[in-house]
Amino acid sequence: MKAVEYVLGLLIVLITIAGTLFVLVLPRQPFGIERLTLLVNRTVRLIFIGLSRLASSYERKDALLAPTAPVALLGQILVWAASLILGFGIMLMPTTHSWWLGLEQSTTALFTVGAIHEGGRANTGIDIWAGATWVIVVALQIAYLPTLYGAFSRREALVAMLESRAGAPAWGPELLARHQLVGITDTLADLYKDWELWSADVAESHSTYPILLLFRSPEPWLSWLVGLLAVLDAAALQLALSPSTAPSQARLCLRMGFTLTNRIATTLGWEVNFDPRPDEPIQLSYEEFAQAVALLERSGFPVERSAEEAWPDFHGWRVNYEESMYHLTDRLIAPPAKWSGGRRHLREAVVEPHRPPHRHPGSNPAATFEEPLAVATTWGLRRRRRRARRLRA
Repeated sequence: MKAVEYVLGLLIVLITIAGTLFVLVLPRQPFGIERLTLLVNRTVRLIFIGLSRLASSYERKDALLAPTAPVALLGQILVWAASLILGFGIMLMPTTHSWWLGLEQSTTALFTVGAIHEGGRANTGIDIWAGATWVIVVALQIAYLPTLYGAFSRREALVAMLESRAGAPAWGPELLARHQLVGITDTLADLYKDWELWSADVAESHSTYPILLLFRSPEPWLSWLVGLLAVLDAAALQLALSPSTAPSQARLCLRMGFTLTNRIATTLGWEVNFDPRPDEPIQLSYEEFAQAVALLERSGFPVERSAEEAWPDFHGWRVNYEESMYHLTDRLIAPPAKWSGGRRHLREAVVEPHRPPHRHPGSNPAATFEEPLAVATTWGLRRRRRRARRLRA
């Protein structure tokens, strides 16, 4: 019986050490026992989503959700510590002759605050092993944090630059319209190239370290997911509407963009269709697309095709990334931007990107910057429906 207890405890310790090393040291997608950290992340995320229900606006909800990632990191450390205490405690039971004394001794040995041997003779070897293991785990965790925050900083730098180009929250047609209005459409090729490289970096870092998905942007109306979606939609729009003048970088950006979303979806265990047919249905309607094309035509953006002619090509591009992107924006409660899908945990339905006032000599001095405002809210829709039912009654 003592041998069985020792082997069981040894297995728990070895599995915990292996999982810790795979998460903190091995740069690869979670595949085996390291996927247990995804369960910790999911549990913490659901707790904070529950707390965010108390918020009455998106800004307050975003503030409540901001600590999700740090708390999930702390949760991972606590799970590893609890597993090691349990494993070493079971290994010590043959000498302590007690479950509780074994856990007590393993706890003091793990955190290097001394050792207690009330239940029997000392087992110095296990005590030293427990203390050394925890020191190594803490050291690896300290080295792990700069990697995470470095990846976070690289991700957010390009997202912040997108605010002046595509609005906040970002929207693909707005990106093209703004570039046309200020005469900088020649920079779109460089924009697509930058976001192709950005997508490759994020695909590697966020699939290797899924905890990064829980880190939210510093500003509530900025989001790396919404920003990426806006750039992909802009590239797809330009390729569909102006195929002869669209830069080749737009295709490369699109390809790397939906590779990113598919890799993250795979990491999270979702089913992904890596080769959808161009005519498979999408959630974005043709009417919404036609309205966006009309906006681009009013802004003077050069188009070679009508909305009806361009729709099949745009549809064929968007089918590659829409489903995965909509799942991610809903799961991570991204800002409710246009063309970004629904949010189960938000009242806001759609938020328009607001342009800053156009300052020039003789302009209206009273014009001020406006924060993003909800165009429609689920709460307002429900209230109008209740009122309509009362009137019919």
